[in-house]
Amino acid sequence: MSEEEESTGITVAEKFFGLLLAIIGALSIYYSLSSGDALLSFTTFFAVLGLILLVVGIIMIIAKTE
Repeated sequence: MSEEEESTGITVAEKFFGLLLAIIGALSIYYSLSSGDALLSFTTFFAVLGLILLVVGIIMIIAKTE
């Protein structure tokens, strides 16, 4: 395998997992905010965790790998 093929595979994997993290983060935020009655005081905690996942996913999608 050449160096270019390995780099392409890593880039595709990074973008895929970034997209997956962004989707999971967005769903986590949505469900934690929509079910605030069941979570009570943990609503903000889980919303912040979802926001962190969303931001990490977006960074992985935007980042350029060398």
